[in-house]
Amino acid sequence: QVQLVESGGGLVQAGGSLRLSCAASGIQFSLNGMNWYRQAPGNQRELVAAITGGGTTNYVDSVKGRFTISGDFEKNTAYLQMHSLKPEDTGVYYCQTSRNWKDYWGQGTQVTVSS
Repeated sequence: QVQLVESGGGLVQAGGSLRLSCAASGIQFSLNGMNWYRQAPGNQRELVAAITGGGTTNYVDSVKGRFTISGDFEKNTAYLQMHSLKPEDTGVYYCQTSRNWKDYWGQGTQVTVSS
């Protein structure tokens, strides 16, 4: 059974930092990669950052230079380090991975950035 569990969200002032974690079980994200999405109220879920099994990373333009996605393959855990947070970064952050054309999602963790 595949399970993704996010943690690390919270309330932070603009300019602050948070690190999100996504612990995976039942799947090796070193083979399948991992993505971080976020969803703000009233908005569609958007892809924020991605890491492949080979370690290649990609980011949406709005977070480039501020967010870093990484992974600890031994711990089977992915991270999203977020710096210089802005109020527009507020939302529920989800980690997501896929295997055999099936998507798996975590429950989400709330990030709120106050101005």
